[in-house]
Amino acid sequence: MSGSNDVARLSLVSSVAAWRNFWFREEPAYTLGLVRIAFGALTVGFTAALLPDLNDLFGTNGVVPTPPSIRNGWSVFQVWPSDHALLVGWAVLLVSAVALTVGWHSRLAAILVFVLIVSFQRRDPWMWNSGDTLIRLEAFFIAIAPSGAALSLDQRRRTGAFWSAQSRPRWPLRLMMVQLSLIYLATVQVKMMGQTWGEGTAVSYAWRSEAPWVLLPVPQWLSTNLLITNVATWSTLVVEVAIAVLVWKRRWRPWVLAVGVGLHLSIMVTLNVGFFSLAMFVLYLAFIPPEATQRLPEILGAKAENLSARLRRLTAGGQQSEVTESSDAARDSMDDAPRDELSDWPVHTGSDLAVADASVKPGAATELVATNGQPHPG
Repeated sequence: MSGSNDVARLSLVSSVAAWRNFWFREEPAYTLGLVRIAFGALTVGFTAALLPDLNDLFGTNGVVPTPPSIRNGWSVFQVWPSDHALLVGWAVLLVSAVALTVGWHSRLAAILVFVLIVSFQRRDPWMWNSGDTLIRLEAFFIAIAPSGAALSLDQRRRTGAFWSAQSRPRWPLRLMMVQLSLIYLATVQVKMMGQTWGEGTAVSYAWRSEAPWVLLPVPQWLSTNLLITNVATWSTLVVEVAIAVLVWKRRWRPWVLAVGVGLHLSIMVTLNVGFFSLAMFVLYLAFIPPEATQRLPEILGAKAENLSARLRRLTAGGQQSEVTESSDAARDSMDDAPRDELSDWPVHTGSDLAVADASVKPGAATELVATNGQPHPG
């Protein structure tokens, strides 16, 4: 009985240690800083996209003249619903997004970004898609994380170096990783509850929808091909399940994430999904090891240097080719010239060369003169 208790106790201690290591082990916060920069840039684009239709979507004379009543919800624009407050809120969101990107007062900037994104989404809750919901979740993760601990102006103020990092527990990144897996698993579950994904025709319907702002419309011959659309539909489900599960295996992680990048790029250019694909890429960055992020400037610098050297070689090769072609052209013109023209060209004899050679030797005992090529006493 005592042995069984010891085994259970050791198992419990091991489980707690593994749990603490998974969530709370400290590591340099390079990857968290990279995620903050990417999310900040994404938020800048998100905010800029709101401006053209700001009053139409959120104003007092727009499609939703008064803020809707949301149970257990809150919004800045429920307290200040005027159009002036709307413009001020948009400007503060833009400035905060820029500050978050460069890491200037990162915590305050992250909180302002989260509050204002929630406020805009609750001011008109009927215009958003899943990508906008994901942006709100990422804003929450960044707001509660010490995202200014690396790759920030805050860190530069503390240590004198922008590309540096403090050690912090990795639970913020773990939250993003878990969120990524949950998104894919929930997506597959919802898709399989319908009919079109099981039949293999869902992608065909999506490709044939006449959505505005599609970057690359799918040709009709491709969207109506049963074999191609079946493969595209079922392979999407396979890829999403594979990413959700295999991304936790270091050996498989680069491969499944690369396939996921291809999947989301194709979605982004063929469907009108807003910022969804870019928001997913922000979560992808959470899986980059901190040591790889730390070496990123060196890696990019080496690649830039190699590219510059290659361009210089290509330029030098082009110039050398031009010189060679000019020499060949001159040689061809001499070969094609008539003999009577060549006979008029001056011909240098050995005495001429001797005179030229002697002229650069002032200390010579004898001087060669251009008579018969014989030495003449000085």
